[in-house]
Amino acid sequence: MKKIGILGGVGWASTLDYYRAICEGAGRFFADRGAGSPLPVPPVTIESVVQAQTRSLRGRPGDEASWAAFDAVFRDAMLTLERAGCDFALIASNTPHARLHAIREGVIMPILSIFDTTAEATAATGATRALVLGTAVTMQARNYATVLAEYGVSANETLPDTDIAEMQAMIDEDFHGGASASAQDRLLRFCARHAQPGTAILLACTELPLAFPDHIDDVSFEAGGFLFVNPSAAHVAAALDLALEDERIG
Repeated sequence: MKKIGILGGVGWASTLDYYRAICEGAGRFFADRGAGSPLPVPPVTIESVVQAQTRSLRGRPGDEASWAAFDAVFRDAMLTLERAGCDFALIASNTPHARLHAIREGVIMPILSIFDTTAEATAATGATRALVLGTAVTMQARNYATVLAEYGVSANETLPDTDIAEMQAMIDEDFHGGASASAQDRLLRFCARHAQPGTAILLACTELPLAFPDHIDDVSFEAGGFLFVNPSAAHVAAALDLALEDERIG
C-alpha cells in the first residue's frame, strides 16, 4: 500500500472525516477480499495546520503577492509530509486548492487535486450544470469552473458578494467542529434560491457534507429535491484507488 499524507486542520472536523473515510474504505476493500481482523489500512501521516492562522493569511483575489505567506504555510506542511515518506498527499480542504499551483512549488511528491476528482464525479452524474458552494475564496475563484468545463460541465457565474458572504457566514456559524442541528435546513434554503433544475450542487467546502450524515461517504446523492456532489468523498475515493492500486492488480 502507498503511504498517504493528509494536510489537515482546515478545519479539524473534516480532517477527522477524511481519516475515518480512508480507514473504513480500505477496511471494506480488504474485507471484500476475505481479509481477517484487524483489517489493513494504508499508512497515513497527518500534518495539521492552524486554521486561525491560515484564515488570517488569506490574500486578495487577483493579487498573487498577497498570498505568499498563506502559500508558504501549506508548502511547508507538504514538505513535512514529503520528508515523512508519503507517496502522495491530499489537502483535506477545498479552499487551499485555489492556491495549489503555488503550494506545489518545490514539492516533488504528487498532490491529488480535489478539482480533478470532483469534476470527474460531477460529469459521471450526467449533469451539465453545476452550482459551486464553499468558502468565499472558493466561490470567488474560477478554479472549479475551469476544470468542470474540461469535463463538459458549466459552472454557475460568480454569485453576488452578498450571497458569497452569506455562505461564508453559514460555514462559520453552522459548521464549526461539525454540523449544527439547523445546518441542513439553512443550506437547503440557500440551494432553493440558486440552483436551477438539473444542476449538480457541489458541496465544495469539506465541512458542508457533514450536514448530510446519511450520505457522508456518497460521492453523489439526492436530498431535499436536489442532486449533490460530495467533493470530499470523491477525493477520498481517488486517494484509496491510488493507495491500493497494487492490491487491486494483485
